[in-house]
Amino acid sequence: MPAMKLKKYRSIANRSLQNVLSYRISYAVTFLSNIINLLAIYFLWAGIYNGRDVVGGYTWDEMKTYLLVTFLANSVLSWYSETAISGKILDGSVAVDLLKPIDFQTARFSETLGTSLLEGGMSLILLVSFSFFVSGVALPHSLLVYVLFAFSLLGAIVVKFGIVYLAALLCFWSTGSMGIVWTRIAVTNLLSGALVPLAFFPDWLERSALLLPFQSIIHTPTMIFLEQTGTMESLKLIGIQCFWGVVLWLAGKAMWNWAVRQVTIHGG
Repeated sequence: MPAMKLKKYRSIANRSLQNVLSYRISYAVTFLSNIINLLAIYFLWAGIYNGRDVVGGYTWDEMKTYLLVTFLANSVLSWYSETAISGKILDGSVAVDLLKPIDFQTARFSETLGTSLLEGGMSLILLVSFSFFVSGVALPHSLLVYVLFAFSLLGAIVVKFGIVYLAALLCFWSTGSMGIVWTRIAVTNLLSGALVPLAFFPDWLERSALLLPFQSIIHTPTMIFLEQTGTMESLKLIGIQCFWGVVLWLAGKAMWNWAVRQVTIHGG
C-alpha cells in the first residue's frame, strides 16, 4: 500500500480513537456495564463449579482464565464499531464515502483498529486488576505462548470484523439494524465459544462449529493462552484465522460491490 494511502487510513484510525475519547461519559458507562457483565458471568460459573473440581474437562482455575480471555477477545471489537458501520448505511452518509478516494471497507477496518486500541487497553487493565482479587488464574509461563496469543488476538479482530462488516452491509436491504445486530451477536457468541467452551457442545455441534469462522474469535485465542495446543498446533490455528480473515474480506468486497450497484440502479 503506498505511503500516502497508508497515511490516510492511519488518520482515520486516529480520528476514530479521538471520537471515542470525546464521549467520555458514554464510554465510562459502557466500561462500567462491561465490569458488571464480567462479574455476573464470573459468579454464574462459580455457582456451576460449586462442589465440582472439573466441568467439561476444565478445572475452575482454567475456566476463570477462559472467562478473562473471552472478555478481552470480545471487548476489542465492540458495539461501537458495529453500529458505526450500519449507521453510515442507514442515515445515508455512506453516499459521501462513495465520493472519497478511499476504500470503504479498509476505512471501516481502520476505524475499528483505532477504537480497539482504547477498548483493548482498558479491558486489559481491568483484567489485570481483576486477577489481583481472584486467586488461581492459570497464566502461561512461556513468552512464546504470549506471542502466539497476541497474533491470535489480532487474527480474531480481523475475523470478527469480517463477520460484523458482512452483517452491517445487510442494512442496505433493511430499514433497521437492531435485528441484524442482535442476531449476529447471538450466533457469534454461541459458535465462537463466548457463551460456553466448544468442548461443552454435543460432538456433532462441536465439529460443525470448528468448521466455521466464528471459532477463530474466541476458541482459538483461549486454546492458545490455556496452552491446550502445542506450538505447531497453535500456528495451524492462527493459519486458519488468516484463511478465514482473507475469505471474509473478499466476501465483504463482493457484497459491497453488489450493494453499491443495487443502490445506483435504484437511484440511491
